[in-house]
Amino acid sequence: MSRYRRYDGGDPLAPPVDIAEALDAIGQDVMAGYSPERAMREFLRRGGQDQAGLDDLARRVAERRRDLLQRHNLDGTLDEVRELLEKAVLEERKQLARDAMMDDGDRAFREMRLQGLPDSPAAAVTELGDYDWQSREAREAFEQIKDLLGRELLDQRFAGMKQALENATEADRQAINEMLGDLNELLEKHARGEDTPEDFREFMAKHGQHFPEDPQDIDELLDALAQRSAAAQRMLNSMTPEQRAELMQLSAQAFGSPALMEQLDRLDANLMSLRPGEDWGGSEQFGNGEQGLGLGDGTGVLQDLADLDALADQLAQSYGGARLDDVDLDKLARQLGTEAAVDARKLQELEKALRESGAMERGFDGELRLTPKAMRQLGKALLRDVAQRMSGRQGQRDLRQAGAAGDLSGATRPWEFGDTEPWDLPRTMLNGVLRRAGDPGGRLLAIDDVEVAETEARTQAAVALCVDTSFSMAMDGRWVPMKQTALALHTLIGSRFRGDSLELIGFGRHAQTMRIEELTALDARWAKGTNLHHALLLANRHFRKHPNAQPVLLIVTDGEPTSHLESSGEVFFSYPPHPMTIALAVRELDNARRLGAQTTFFRLGEDPGLARFIESMARRVEGSVIAPESDDLGAAVVGSYLGSRRGGRSGHGSGPGTYGDWFGSRGFWVG
Repeated sequence: MSRYRRYDGGDPLAPPVDIAEALDAIGQDVMAGYSPERAMREFLRRGGQDQAGLDDLARRVAERRRDLLQRHNLDGTLDEVRELLEKAVLEERKQLARDAMMDDGDRAFREMRLQGLPDSPAAAVTELGDYDWQSREAREAFEQIKDLLGRELLDQRFAGMKQALENATEADRQAINEMLGDLNELLEKHARGEDTPEDFREFMAKHGQHFPEDPQDIDELLDALAQRSAAAQRMLNSMTPEQRAELMQLSAQAFGSPALMEQLDRLDANLMSLRPGEDWGGSEQFGNGEQGLGLGDGTGVLQDLADLDALADQLAQSYGGARLDDVDLDKLARQLGTEAAVDARKLQELEKALRESGAMERGFDGELRLTPKAMRQLGKALLRDVAQRMSGRQGQRDLRQAGAAGDLSGATRPWEFGDTEPWDLPRTMLNGVLRRAGDPGGRLLAIDDVEVAETEARTQAAVALCVDTSFSMAMDGRWVPMKQTALALHTLIGSRFRGDSLELIGFGRHAQTMRIEELTALDARWAKGTNLHHALLLANRHFRKHPNAQPVLLIVTDGEPTSHLESSGEVFFSYPPHPMTIALAVRELDNARRLGAQTTFFRLGEDPGLARFIESMARRVEGSVIAPESDDLGAAVVGSYLGSRRGGRSGHGSGPGTYGDWFGSRGFWVG
């Protein structure tokens, strides 16, 4: 069965919202210390590569608001009255000059009366209220003033009335007066609780043409009227005292009778009583723009400003329980256009998809967390980045050592990042041919066509990744790269080398083993101390638990050891490093060597003292030193693991360029 809905903008053939970019950005912020909820909010504020964010929409709302205030002034109605008054007086003077039959005394009296009119348009209109116009053109211009005032006052409360009543007849004005009387009676009856739905239906059947909002019940009618009436009051509040006085005096001349103003005052009083929550006391600071606003247009602008203020609050999402579903797309489309509403709707869909995708969940403490599924997705993204960096360094396809991980089983499977098995060329070529059958113009081979030969057994490895979690890592911008590195390695081992055992060890003032979720969510701590001794104790315990596996020790640090674990279990700290702290760290490193560990140090920073210390430690255990930039840390650690995974030894070296050449010697290809 086909279903149809109103077209609301955007590309109807656009694919469903893609949350991959959002999850990557959220994961990065989480590792930087943000909560997942805040990280999601920040992404929605910034937007994506091809997606406007809340901040951009809020900026456009603010620009629209500023433009409305600066482009307009509130003298529109007074200016129109002044122009019509000047026309009436000018035409009357012309007629007096032409009328030869008029008594000279009468002419002189009339000219004196016209000459002595007050400067105030309102006072002048009042003064001429009983004037017997001799000129037909002058009389019509003066009557237009009364007609204009009536239409403007009605347009303030009922949008479109100024145009609808142009050139209105007396019967039209009588119909409006009747509508106002019926409306006030209905509202007063509602205030007493005596109205019925039938009363509302009868009123709309009789006067519905004056309400384009098409309210479905009296509450909707009240809401529409009260919002417009409150905007009219805010416009009046925004005027100078002189402007207000002029308009109040002119209002009595509307349609040549105070009856209209009496009905409108009665309506305003009813609306204020029934909807006291509307903003009846606000005001705006208009500039001296070129476009003068009449009463009706000005009220419309005040409503626009109220809509923009509401949109600004909705887009800010700063109140409790805020959701993007709160954003009024219809208002946004009216104020900024359809494309802005499409952008906001995409953000709403993105937020909903993130919450329903299983990427985030609430823990027992009620806090939102990234799920293992989201961690895997983030880890895969980090591995792709690592692959690109490693491929860029190597720039070659070296398969000399392919298949060293085990004996061929005869089975094949699609190639994935981290695979070291040889290609199965027949299967790979067949996949390419089959793919090109459906896409004749495609490439001869694509990465998805590649299949590798499975092996029956692989040498197992026990990997200990020791990462420095002292405050200097966060202070010097290495906190997030450290977490990214751990997650990339964790994802690689969990997806491609499941027989290997990885232990994540964070060491600051003391050391602790950590789950990947704990490490990625770890906040920077202001705690002095770099306890490499404790970290090596935990690493060696991990190696002893896996006696048949190849031990691999990877140490990431930006400082010399400054604390150690004493026999009592207490932490000893000293800076500069105490000789005992160094001795205990060296002893545990020797123990790791005796267990057969292949050791690689990843030195961060340019501290000469740290460089000398790590050089001597690496030489002692025939390990290697790599000094990567923070952004290259992940590629360095993953490359080192893959090298040791294949039974290779890196040899000793140091400096930022060393590990780039070292990757090339491994025979590891990604591309």
